[in-house]
Amino acid sequence: MSKPTVLFVCVHNAGRSQMAAGYLRHLGKDRIEVLSAGSAPAASINPAAVAAMAEEGIDIAAEQPKLLTTDAVKESDVVITMGCGDTCPFYPGKRYEDWVLEDPAGQGIEAVRPIRDEIRARVEKLISELTPS
Repeated sequence: MSKPTVLFVCVHNAGRSQMAAGYLRHLGKDRIEVLSAGSAPAASINPAAVAAMAEEGIDIAAEQPKLLTTDAVKESDVVITMGCGDTCPFYPGKRYEDWVLEDPAGQGIEAVRPIRDEIRARVEKLISELTPS
């Protein structure tokens, strides 16, 4: 069986989706392909998200926000949206989840930490579902 592919989508691809992708790459240990994108990508990653992930030993500083493409959705098995609403294309046969999370944009690290921790818990659950022992 090939590795499942997970696509994380948020509007700016600068905070939530980048933290989720960072966790899945780190915790998934190459068992899952990881993509992330945004419907309206920002110019750069949220510095508070970078700092919050660095506290966990995960470096997302080199990541760049990417534009959501239909190809990214087509090649994914699981599409996880985070506040992108109807801008995410829908393809039958994909597993879709909408993670309702506070937007870390413009917030300090104290506000970003609980968002980061919620993302970690959800990513850990996702890994257990996609890679049964």
